[in-house]
Amino acid sequence: MDHNQNFLATEKPGKLMRKYAIPCIISLLVAALYNIVDQIFIGWGVGAEGNGATNIVFPLTVLSLAIATMIGDGACSYISICLGQKDTEKAHRTVGNAVVLTVFSGVVLMAVFLLFFQKILVLFGANDTVSSLTRQYAQDYFFYIALGTPFYMFGQAMNPIIRSDGSPRFAMAATLAGAIANIILDPIAIFGLHWGVMGAAVATVAGQILTAALSLFYLFRMKAVRLKKKSFFLSGHLIRHFLPLGFTSFLSQFSLVLAMAVINNVITQYGALSVFGADTPLAVQGIVMKFYQIVISIVVGMAAGCIPIVGYNYGAGCFSRCRRLMRLLLTSEAIVGAVALLLFQLFPVQLISLFGTENDALYYTFAEYAFRIYLCMMILDCVNKAAFIFLQSLGRPVESTLLSLLREVILAIPLAILLPQLFGMWFGMENAFFGVLVSMPCSAILTFIATAFVILSTARRLRRLEKEKTEAQPAQEE
Repeated sequence: MDHNQNFLATEKPGKLMRKYAIPCIISLLVAALYNIVDQIFIGWGVGAEGNGATNIVFPLTVLSLAIATMIGDGACSYISICLGQKDTEKAHRTVGNAVVLTVFSGVVLMAVFLLFFQKILVLFGANDTVSSLTRQYAQDYFFYIALGTPFYMFGQAMNPIIRSDGSPRFAMAATLAGAIANIILDPIAIFGLHWGVMGAAVATVAGQILTAALSLFYLFRMKAVRLKKKSFFLSGHLIRHFLPLGFTSFLSQFSLVLAMAVINNVITQYGALSVFGADTPLAVQGIVMKFYQIVISIVVGMAAGCIPIVGYNYGAGCFSRCRRLMRLLLTSEAIVGAVALLLFQLFPVQLISLFGTENDALYYTFAEYAFRIYLCMMILDCVNKAAFIFLQSLGRPVESTLLSLLREVILAIPLAILLPQLFGMWFGMENAFFGVLVSMPCSAILTFIATAFVILSTARRLRRLEKEKTEAQPAQEE
C-alpha cells in the first residue's frame, strides 16, 4: 500500500491527540453505556427483578470485553510500531492473526457460556437467595447475550486495530452505530413487542452485530496495509509479540470485576455494623463506581488514542517526540482527574441524585463520604492509568502489566479487606466501613510512587536513545 502515515511523526502532538483520542473516548463511553441503557429500559418495562438479572450477567460481558481488548489493544500497539519501522509485512499479518484469535476465542467463550450457563449464573449471583423470577430473567437475558459474544468481541477487538490504521473516526462511528441501534430497538422490543428482558438482550446483540459488520467492512478497505490470504495463518512468533502488549487492557477490565465483587461484599459486611446498614452502602457504592468508570473511560480513551501515535514514533526512532507525547498525555490526564475531583468533592449529593432521589438522610450522608473519600485521589489514579497504557504503546508489556497488577490486584483487594479490620480495631466496628473507603486512595498513592519511578526511568531511556541516534547519524554520513 502506498498510504503514508508519516504525518504521525510530523503533525503537532496536540492536534494528533485530539484526532485520535476524542473518537476513542466516545467509543469507550458508548461501550460502557450499553449495560446502563439496558438497565434504564428494563427498569421501566420489567422492574427490579429484570435489573437484577442484567447485573448478574454483566460480569460475563466484561470478561468478553477483557479478552477482546487484550487482542485488539495488543495488536494496535504492535501494528503501530511495525508501521513506524515501515514493516508492512508484519503489520498485515498481525491484523490477520488478531482477527483469527478474536473469532476463535469468541466462539469458544460462547460455547462455554451455553454449555455451563446454569453453573455460571449461580456463580455470579443467580442462586436460591434471589427470587425465581430474577433467575428466569437472568437465563433469558444470558442466553441471547451469550449468542452475541463472538460479534461483541469482534467489534471491540477491531476498534483499536482500525484506529491503528489511521481511521479513529470510523472506529468511533462503528461503535456509535451499534449503540444507537440498541437505544432504538430497546423500547421497540421491550414495550412494542412485549419481549421484556429477552427483548433488551436481542436489541443489544443486534447493535453488536451492526458494529461487527461495519468493522468487517473496513478490514477489506484498510489504508496502511492490505490483508492477504497468508495474513490469516497463525504465527506463534507474532502472537508472542503482540498479545502481551494487550495484557494490561485485559487486566484493567478483569480486575475491575474482581475488585467490585470484593468491595461489594466487604462494604455490605461492615456497613451492617454501622448506622447506615447494609443496603445503603451497597447502593451508593455501585453508583459511585459508575461515575468512576465514566472518568476512567475518558482517561483510558485519551491514552489508548495515543497508542498508534506513540507506537509509530517509537518504531520510527522519534524518541524525543515520544517524550513530548508522554508529557502532554500525563498532563492532560492530570487535568481530567482534577476536574473530576472538584465535581466529586463539591457536588456529591447532586451527582447521587441523578440516579434517583431518596428520602433517607443517611443515604446522602454516606454518598458524601463515598465521593469525598473513596475518590479523593482521582488525579493520581488518572495519571497511573495513562502511564500503564503509554508503556504498553512503547512495547514494554512487563512494566505496564506489573504496575497494573500492583494497582488492581496486589494493593486494591488486600487493602479493601485489611483496612476495615484495622479501622474497626482503632475506631470501633461501627466505623470500620471507613477502611473500605480509604482503601482506594491508598492504592492510588502507593501505585503512583512506583509509576513515577518507572516513568522517570522511561524518560531517561528515551533521552538516551535519542542521544545515541543523534551521535550515530554523523558517523553514517561519513
